[in-house]
Amino acid sequence: MRLTRFTDLALRVLMRLAVEETDLPTTREVAQTMQVPYTHTAKVVARLQHLGLVEARRGRGGGLTLTSAGRAASIGGLVRELEGAGDVVECEGATPCPLRSACVLRGALRRAQEAFFASLDPLTVNELVAAPTGPLLLGLGTGPGRPTG
Repeated sequence: MRLTRFTDLALRVLMRLAVEETDLPTTREVAQTMQVPYTHTAKVVARLQHLGLVEARRGRGGGLTLTSAGRAASIGGLVRELEGAGDVVECEGATPCPLRSACVLRGALRRAQEAFFASLDPLTVNELVAAPTGPLLLGLGTGPGRPTG
């Protein structure tokens, strides 16, 4: 199973926001800290807002904050939501697989995918930022050429 770049970035944004205790970073600051394009980060933040996991405030003193739902979010549930319900392999695509009517592999891969998600279900965003990850995340915003707040 391989996560899309979108899901990977969404998890990293949530983790970054989970360790922020005082300042509210902007989307641009989070993008710089995570070393990803601003446009990608903005799309991720918009989706996380839509899911009720992130709150964005505009203007002076504004920025991003993780909601209580975001802190308690199940990683498995979040990955399911962001990745969608699609199969690991495409059996019915533009060129349908000739084995699709009698294939055992499709069901096995679907069960493996669900086992992958299920193994992530007990984890929450808060648990992902426990030591040693949290302190490392806090240090990302402070180095030469990096934003300080």
